[in-house]
Amino acid sequence: MLSFRASLAFIFSAALAASPAFATGVHRTAYSKTRTHSLSAPSHSHLTPGAHSRKSHTSAHSHKLHGQQAIQTERVTEIQQALIRAHYMSGDPNGEWDSTTQAAMQRFQADHGWQTKLMPDSRALKTLGLGPDYSGAINAGTASFGAPPPISSIPAPQAAGFAAASGTDH
Repeated sequence: MLSFRASLAFIFSAALAASPAFATGVHRTAYSKTRTHSLSAPSHSHLTPGAHSRKSHTSAHSHKLHGQQAIQTERVTEIQQALIRAHYMSGDPNGEWDSTTQAAMQRFQADHGWQTKLMPDSRALKTLGLGPDYSGAINAGTASFGAPPPISSIPAPQAAGFAAASGTDH
């Protein structure tokens, strides 16, 4: 009799422990016919059968654009003027990032061994003289934004140290 009660108690406790695993509701989404959620999940009883919550629908389909999407007209004009000076374009700048401007920029970048995607490479802009403007920097009056000094102006022991550290022999 004791073993019967022990067996019955064991089966009853096992059934209680296993019941949450079998307690599921069916939730239909646009992506799967049947998808099960435990009953402890948030209730979707306010939705009609086949309806979808706005949050899950919009987050699955939304696409947020990042970064600069277009070049400003003034900047395009500057780029066109620089490409004309470099003899990669002819005519007058029109401020439009059109196929002629894109082709000229691609040729310029290809001639310098850089990527030729449609957006200008930063190295190309710097080479065209359109690099960043540091005139408004905090240390603009005291900083040197020019090219580094020639190697001949570096003291010999320091130059030898640079060469040793870089592993090159000059």
